[in-house]
Amino acid sequence: MRGIFLLGLTNLFSDMEKHSKHEDWVAILTGTFLVAQGVFFLQSAHLLTGGTAGLALLFSQLSGIQFGQLYFLLNCPFYLLAWKRFGSRFAINSVISGGLVSIISDHLTTFITLSNISPVYCAISGGLLMGLGMLILFRHQSSLGGFNVLCLYIQDKLGISVGKVQVMIDMCILFASFFFTSPKLIALSVFGAIILNLVLAMNHKPTRYQVRYLKKATSND
Repeated sequence: MRGIFLLGLTNLFSDMEKHSKHEDWVAILTGTFLVAQGVFFLQSAHLLTGGTAGLALLFSQLSGIQFGQLYFLLNCPFYLLAWKRFGSRFAINSVISGGLVSIISDHLTTFITLSNISPVYCAISGGLLMGLGMLILFRHQSSLGGFNVLCLYIQDKLGISVGKVQVMIDMCILFASFFFTSPKLIALSVFGAIILNLVLAMNHKPTRYQVRYLKKATSND
């Protein structure tokens, strides 16, 4: 979902063999729960973010359709692309992670509601929780799909930096939202997205938990 993280996605998680399957599943449950909590805070204050999550939040506010349903549908094409680029294990983990975020996000209001909503607090909490959740997923051979997979594909095919492509996509999403929400909420949404990126930038270095393409994937290029 994030351009800064994608700078480290250059080579499938070669340093991750130390994690057992049990640890990976616990991590996926933990990461998706944190991401869903972050989405909940953003939704509560009518804030947005970049990537497919931002599109799903925007469409959800406009249509009234639940975030989770839109989010999973928007990610489906990218799961297929992830299968091609990174192999079945990474793609299947990502489908499960995206599905869990969708389900948890749509049912959190059953367990928790906010009576006093501070948009600034929601932006900070949403960015931090989503960043931490995504960081956990990235380190356990999973992701949330989305435009990051497309950005990697574009870089391979056209030679355009993943960071540049991700920024352009996020800016287009936030620009489109200017027609449907207030400048204040847009500014807070950008603030939350910056926090999310900082969490990933400080904790997911290119020299750690690197990704390498599967031989099968690279041979098809």
